[in-house]
Amino acid sequence: MTERTNPHSTFTLSDMPANPLQKPGYTLEFSEEFDGDTLNPENWLPQYLPQWSSRAKSTARYRLTGNSLQLLIEKDQQPWNPEFDGPLRVSSLQTGCYAGPLGSTIGQHRFNKGVTVKEEQEVKRLYTPQYGYFEVRLKAVPIPGYMAALWMIGFEETPDQSGEICICEIFGKGMTQHSAEVGYGIHPFGDPNLQDEFHVDTLPIDASSYHIYAVDWTPTHVDFYVDNIKIRTIQQSPKYPMQFMLNIYEIPSHLNEQSRPELWPKVMEVDYVRGYRKNGL
Repeated sequence: MTERTNPHSTFTLSDMPANPLQKPGYTLEFSEEFDGDTLNPENWLPQYLPQWSSRAKSTARYRLTGNSLQLLIEKDQQPWNPEFDGPLRVSSLQTGCYAGPLGSTIGQHRFNKGVTVKEEQEVKRLYTPQYGYFEVRLKAVPIPGYMAALWMIGFEETPDQSGEICICEIFGKGMTQHSAEVGYGIHPFGDPNLQDEFHVDTLPIDASSYHIYAVDWTPTHVDFYVDNIKIRTIQQSPKYPMQFMLNIYEIPSHLNEQSRPELWPKVMEVDYVRGYRKNGL
């Protein structure tokens, strides 16, 4: 059962201003403002689920502007895992990595039953919180065939700790200058204590401008926010540490005559990612 608040009249089409760094009632634990000239290795691994492919094949294409991150899909970029994910291309950053030995089926986000560990990975916990308030300020890609997303997956020390909280996923094919289809919710994957509950709301925002997407994850429920407005409460909650996945995808089945094949790279721009712990929790 979900509780929903949907005051559409308060959204804005233009850039949503950045929130203050401090949040009343919470303590800032993770602050990535992307204001340096190199990616912070204490915050991010620049690969996408490398255990199912390799670090080389799954390395993100990106650039730093001095005040933002641009995740890129470039013309010469190869699919990250053609054996099990077809021609899908992705540039992704993640805040942890957990996988078993070579040839095993142990690893995060086992998206296909056939995958096995192709390359052993060092176990890393860069930022793997359990509960808190998390937000991203980003510009999605207004081109059919591309998706911008921030989601959380279980750090997965056991197979049932594999649920997902999707903070946002925004497809270019669902965007106009006046509205955007924003996906969010919970996927159980191998977690027997969760049920699949995913929603797509059409909101009156221009998602190619900066907007803020956030969740407040508690022991009993997850609140979802866009531009500081609560749009829904989902009355269930993963109960284990989770890591973050920040990414742009090229989805071949969505490409069409409006997909701008002359324009490279395709760019998802991120102003910041922040994580807060609720005081007293």
